[in-house]
Amino acid sequence: MNKYEVMFIIDPALEDEKKDATIETVKSIIGADGTVGNADVWGMRKLAYPINKKNEGYYVVVDFEANPELPKELDRRLRISDNVMRHIIINKDEQ
Repeated sequence: MNKYEVMFIIDPALEDEKKDATIETVKSIIGADGTVGNADVWGMRKLAYPINKKNEGYYVVVDFEANPELPKELDRRLRISDNVMRHIIINKDEQ
């Protein structure tokens, strides 16, 4: 099991319930094949550059442990999600 960290930016126009549901969806994807660690919700932050004509985003960082195949599946699922504007998955073991 490798240690990973995923940071994703949720569309700020969503209601709070949908933001929470998106966070829980990510946790459930990770929980299916790995273990979810600390989930740190940063909240609304100004973006470095506009994304889809939006200047702010709702930031969330989740630490997790999983086998090497899980980040590929998580990346695929986050990429097709309409609620997530950007995401990045980092392997903490390779640092």
